[in-house]
This record gives sequence, structure tokens and C-alpha cells, in this order.
Amino acid sequence: MNKREILEKLVEGKITLEEAESLLSNTKIEEINEIIKYDLLREKRTGIPEIVYSENKEPETVIEIAQKVLKKKSAILLSRLTPKHAKAIKELADDFALDFGTGEKFCLIKHKNYEFEKKGGKVGLITAGTSDIPIAQEAKIVAEMMGCETYMINDVGVAGIHRLFEPLNDLLEKEVDVIIVAAGMEGALPTVVSGLVDIPVIGLPISVGYGYGGKGETALMSMLQSCSLGLAVVNIDAGVNAGAFAAKIALKSQKKVDENEHSNNR
Repeated sequence: MNKREILEKLVEGKITLEEAESLLSNTKIEEINEIIKYDLLREKRTGIPEIVYSENKEPETVIEIAQKVLKKKSAILLSRLTPKHAKAIKELADDFALDFGTGEKFCLIKHKNYEFEKKGGKVGLITAGTSDIPIAQEAKIVAEMMGCETYMINDVGVAGIHRLFEPLNDLLEKEVDVIIVAAGMEGALPTVVSGLVDIPVIGLPISVGYGYGGKGETALMSMLQSCSLGLAVVNIDAGVNAGAFAAKIALKSQKKVDENEHSNNR
């Protein structure tokens, strides 16, 4: 329903004032260039912030979106950046804090000194190799935007499996609620991790590889065919998806812990 339809139903007595207020808040959209519609309340409605996919947008358009949104929100994440996007975004450095991550594949832009609220969930992240880090970092940023604490360990893939065990134990001692495992090439590491832990694991296939089944295709197929139960898989290089999914699991898990503690303290 559009705003007029909501107000008409309120006047006709078909919905309550509270219902009208809720419906109006859920339809709050920032229109940019009469084409782009930024969902300002996606985070309130779903728990996941609106994230701008930038790859097929002109740098000037991406900058315009960021500037308009940052008048009403404290932070915005721009994903799938090209070098042209990154160059344009750096012109905002005087006014905002910028976090590009390794390889400048994404940029978190926020008001200076702004920190995301910590809501209690804990997300662990593991990369098989250093080439997997840029996409894993994007998942990390999304989880942090949603209120989770994150812990990341790198370069512990199956080519030297002995590197995995001590860092993995450290993650488990931190009582993470879920682990994202990013891997390219044959994509075996998520299966290994899933077979060693009692918490959900999210496989994040990375477009690292060459020849037959390269560009992440083998990694994706390998994770989908995993013999280890408790492993979910997102698409190739889908760091945003992995981070959002992990954060939802972690926050829901923490909510149940808090509810149980509250019940036991009565």
C-alpha cells in the first residue's frame, strides 16, 4: 500500500492508528534521481541494513546515494566497487570515516567517531588463503553493522591443515555462535570445519582458481556436495549474504541466551 491508501484505511476505520504508524514507517523510501529508491527502514524491518550494489552504477551516482543517505543515517556500505568508484569515494574522506578493506572491493562510510551498537552475537570468520580475505572482510563488516562482535583468522587452508586447529580452538573458546569459512580453489575447508564443531558453519566460496571449474565454481559445487552436516552455503563471492545470514543466527542465539538468563534470575 502507498501512503494515501494507508491514510484512507485509517480514516475509514479499517486499521488502527498503531497499524497505520507501522505501515507508514515500513514504506519510508529515499528517492534519488527519480530512479533509485533507498530503503531507509530495511534494517528496522529485517535487521539487515540496506547495502548499495555499486558495480553497474556510475561513480557519480554512488557518491550521490551515499551523501543523501548519510544525511539521515550514520553509515552506509557500498559493495562491489571498481577502481573508479574507489577513487571517487576517497574524495569524501574529509567529511566521513572510510573503511575500504583489503583490495578496495567495498567501502563502509560512516560519520566520524560513530560506532555500531553491540547486540551480543559473536561471529567467527576463517579464510583458507590470503586471496579469500577481501570477500571475507565484507562479510565481517556486515555482521558488525548488524551488531555482532567478529573474530577472524586467516590462511589456514587444507594445504597445511595443521595451521587450522589452534586458531579454531581459540574461536570456540570465544564462544562464537556461527562460523563463516571462505575458501576458493577446491573449497574443502568449510567441510573440514563443519566436521569439527557443534555450531552452524556457512561456506563462502571465493572466485579463486583457474582452469576447469575455476572462478569459484568448483568451490561452490564442493561445498554444496559436502558430506558434513550443519553446513549452509552462499553464492560465489557473496560476502554480504554470508555476513547477514551469520549475524541473524548469532543475534537470535544471543537473544535466547539472554531470555534464559532472565528467566533463571526470576
